[in-house]
Amino acid sequence: MATATTVIEMPATHTNQHASVENSNGSIPVPDRSASTQIPLEPFGQANGQVVEAWERWNRPRINTYRLAAIFFAFLVFGMNDGSYGALVPYIEQDYRLSYIVTSLVFLSPFAGYTVAALFSDRLHMFVGRRGIAVIAPSCKLISYAVIAAHPPYPAVVAILVLTGLSNGLVDAAWNAWIGTLAQTNQLLGLLHGFYGLGATISPLISTSMITHGRLGWWTFFYIMTGLSALEILTGTWAFWSETGAKYIDMNRTDGADKGMTRKALKQKVTWICASFLLCYVGLEVSLGGWIVNFMIRVRKGQPFPSGMTATGFWLGLTVGRVVLGFITPIIGERIAVSAYLVIAVGCELVFWLVPQFIVSAVAVALVGFFTGPIFPSTIIAVTKLLPSEMHVAAIGFSAAVGGSGAALLPFAVGAIAQAKGPATLQPIVLALLAVLLGIWLTLPRMPKRLHEA
Repeated sequence: MATATTVIEMPATHTNQHASVENSNGSIPVPDRSASTQIPLEPFGQANGQVVEAWERWNRPRINTYRLAAIFFAFLVFGMNDGSYGALVPYIEQDYRLSYIVTSLVFLSPFAGYTVAALFSDRLHMFVGRRGIAVIAPSCKLISYAVIAAHPPYPAVVAILVLTGLSNGLVDAAWNAWIGTLAQTNQLLGLLHGFYGLGATISPLISTSMITHGRLGWWTFFYIMTGLSALEILTGTWAFWSETGAKYIDMNRTDGADKGMTRKALKQKVTWICASFLLCYVGLEVSLGGWIVNFMIRVRKGQPFPSGMTATGFWLGLTVGRVVLGFITPIIGERIAVSAYLVIAVGCELVFWLVPQFIVSAVAVALVGFFTGPIFPSTIIAVTKLLPSEMHVAAIGFSAAVGGSGAALLPFAVGAIAQAKGPATLQPIVLALLAVLLGIWLTLPRMPKRLHEA
């Protein structure tokens, strides 16, 4: 993807036609791709008369440092949103006097927003650029959170969460794609999703403390989320102000064609495998994080505050896993590493299910989070390695948004099954999803060591 690389022309024995492309350092002559060879290298290198392409780094050009900070903050807020459900669901259920299946609608309604994000993310980039995404996505969340903070009737809560789904789908697609083509991608994606996990870790702690110790209504947590969304608009807009739709189109031209990239990406088998994988993975993640508090209260007979802390333990394990294992995964290789993580997670889940003790369950669920933590960023790496760079935004956007829809569909399904069979059904469902994930992952083609060279 041209937006994530700087192209340098080395001395050659022949003359090429040049076009001018703006980056943070000004106008750089870019040779005609048909007359030269581009070799992705990091750091800069020479290739005797060939064009050498060097991947941008997190701190080169300097504006990338500020953009990365804005994106990390956006994923912190994203994680706080997803992590809050587990702690808030029992109180929403009690406040509105709902059944499991009706309560589960808070997971299902964002699906419509995720669907829109999946279909139109690439096209929206062309119209408004990354600057527009940085404005639109958090604005949708701000509206949604402000409405929920007013403690409206339950149908209004369900309806307005569609905007939250749209926001999260756009954030997921845009910022994963941007970071996915920088140098040291594995480590940066591990940190990115580590911030998501950090947000998901602290939100159950904050919301549970507000409710159990502060004696506040569950909806007051969204006062905090409204303020954070407003701050996200300011930081993202400032960092990506120069990233307009026209610039996005110009920097992502491929052989004169810059349209229909989503359609092309959807014709790739890898796109559908990764989308299916993320649907199950994100569904697993949010189902376990979203229903674990209810499970610990109803099945393990825990008290409200310690049970709420098990959700914090799960998301903390996920956060630490993404950061720590994010540095180990590229050494082992994504294909082998993710397979091993899933096998270990299956073992931890069996302990969680079969040993009916509160402490053992709390530790086991944290370990499940730890070993499943690096899976999402590893999937994004797989897309960038297996597909041409011009398809990254469309393919990652579609896969991430489909994964987001899993966060809506599967937790709703878990709630529906719990309504019929009881909350103890959470554990066999999680175990089955882990097995399905391993099967889907093994269908991916062999991955090259470096990013795909388009």
